[in-house]
Amino acid sequence: MILKTVHKRIGTLSLLLSATLLTACTGTRPVDIGIIDNRLTPCPDSPNCVSSFETKSDETHYIDAFVIKGDNPQQAWSSLQTLIEKNSSAEIIKKDEKYIYAEYTSSIMRFVDDTEFLLDEENNSVQLRSASRLGHKDFGVNRERLEAIRAELQSQDIVK
Repeated sequence: MILKTVHKRIGTLSLLLSATLLTACTGTRPVDIGIIDNRLTPCPDSPNCVSSFETKSDETHYIDAFVIKGDNPQQAWSSLQTLIEKNSSAEIIKKDEKYIYAEYTSSIMRFVDDTEFLLDEENNSVQLRSASRLGHKDFGVNRERLEAIRAELQSQDIVK
């Protein structure tokens, strides 16, 4: 009886510890992101962020914006939103006619990346930013995600 109780408590503690560790990787939603002076927040010095607003010479942080084909940026914006909504690892937190903020969560460790899109109609493009919420390195995950979105939009003939 005592052994059964001990095993039950160990099992419960293991489950609680596992749940705590998995949810600990989510971090706190940032309050310092969004649109400031018609730009997305700059990347920190750490190599776990990419943005189309960084200088091209900054190979760690710079990524090209999505250049929209044709003259219908709202159609491209709608297609981008649909693509994000179809991704099971993504959750749109905030959206309006020119800004989307989505959280992407990794499947195993539940790491969260904060990803932003800004419709830049003046330049017929979508500006980008994606940053890991926790840690120092992201092993290229943020860049790979945005390039995969670019590739899907290119396959739909929406961006160059």
